Amino acid sequence: MQSSTLDPVKLGLFVSRLESVCEEMGAVLQRAAFSPNIKDRLDFSCAIFDARGDLCAQAAHIPVHLGSMAYAMADIVSACEWRAGDMVVVNDPFLGGTHLPDVTVIAPYFDRRGTLLAFVVNRAHHADIGGSTPGSMPLSKTLAEEGVVIPPTVLVRGGNLDKGLLDAWFGDGQHGDFIAQISANRSGLHRLAEVLEALPVPFSAAVTQLQDYAESIARRRLAELPKGSYQFTDYMDDDGFGNSELPIAVSIELGDDNVAVDFDGSALQVAGNINCPLSVAAAAVYYVFRCLMPSEVPVCAGLFRPISITAPKGCLLNAERPAAVAAGNVETSMRITDAVLGALAQAAPELIPAASQGSMNNVAMGGRGAGAHWDYYETIAGGMGAHSAGRGLSGVQSHMTNTLNTPVESLEMHYPLRVRRYALRTHSGGEGQFVGGEGVIREFEFLSPTQFTLLTERRSLSPWGLAGGGNAQLGRNLFNGQTLAGKISMSAAAGDVLTIETPGGGGWGK
Repeated sequence: MQSSTLDPVKLGLFVSRLESVCEEMGAVLQRAAFSPNIKDRLDFSCAIFDARGDLCAQAAHIPVHLGSMAYAMADIVSACEWRAGDMVVVNDPFLGGTHLPDVTVIAPYFDRRGTLLAFVVNRAHHADIGGSTPGSMPLSKTLAEEGVVIPPTVLVRGGNLDKGLLDAWFGDGQHGDFIAQISANRSGLHRLAEVLEALPVPFSAAVTQLQDYAESIARRRLAELPKGSYQFTDYMDDDGFGNSELPIAVSIELGDDNVAVDFDGSALQVAGNINCPLSVAAAAVYYVFRCLMPSEVPVCAGLFRPISITAPKGCLLNAERPAAVAAGNVETSMRITDAVLGALAQAAPELIPAASQGSMNNVAMGGRGAGAHWDYYETIAGGMGAHSAGRGLSGVQSHMTNTLNTPVESLEMHYPLRVRRYALRTHSGGEGQFVGGEGVIREFEFLSPTQFTLLTERRSLSPWGLAGGGNAQLGRNLFNGQTLAGKISMSAAAGDVLTIETPGGGGWGK
């Protein structure tokens, strides 16, 4: 009689093969994409879900993408009617998205008998999603200002692209990156079929075993942490519209083999766009606890079963429509990570680093002049926090983002920009037994009239040190040498210079 379970070796191979499907999807997406945002910065993520919308596997892409998908995918699955050959597109932050530039494309996988078994999914950042300012990361007050809102919509029907939808949303000629996302999913479906057809047990049985295995590892690891209740409050600098020092309060209850994370006491949603849906808050929580797990644990829904997350409706971390959310995904998610780490540092200080830079340092820009229509967006690296085993890394993306800085050659080839300076920001890390990582200085010269928007944090409240270590230096934004606010939108003329000095990481130990 054939066994309905996989032995440990075959289970490990099953996990690796699913992860390799996700990695290959990412490779296809990167190579087929047109925009530097995807092909150079790697601002995308790929994953596989089962028929219920539970995460089965992911590539090592972007935590805020993948965690939010893991939290919200089941709702998307239940809201749609799935047919072979179809693909659904969505970016609505209140229906499973993060912020509007992150567009998700979902393809169902049916076996030869027509049974829905799984989904392959990718999410990619589009620099032009129809926002009110170039780069589609505006200093906004409502979701409508941030671009085209796409509820779960069939984009590919029976294998055929509905080009009319893309034309209606974005105009002709703006489809290249969508085609790349569709191609990545088609590659994923093909490779997933090869994996599942060679599987010696039913896919549903293998997935159940996988989820239970990951859950057992998570519960054993959580059982090793000191039981108790731990609280921490960190703050957002501001929302860009006069609301400053906005608290993100977290209470963590570590039980016998589970954890409850509650954000009661956090600020109410605000006028500016640092609000976020609960799925983004969940992504930050999932990320932190994933970092505490053994490296070999499969990243799937079972890993997160012991974690419960609550936040009051209408607060900064569980905002309600039509709240603006463009920066919630990229800035508030970083501060949620800081707050959760700050609470856990009270339970296990030897495991937790000092605060990293705490910002993605978002720069969105573009031109709308005669004969020139361009949009550009990037996040800029900074310093990581030091820890009990050594100093923090310098000039890297940290925590909720895993993207790259756009190479200077690519940026200057595609846009009317010149990078005048790109260097580590010396002495920006916090002092201590172990020094925090250093931030980055990135200086742009505009070669034509440009409108730019900055959505940055840690410009007034420093990344904190730990165990007696010093705080890191604040970030700074400069325009022609004059200091700018952390969140601002303005115009530049040819020859003007924008300088971003990113924060360092906190120090560890006296």
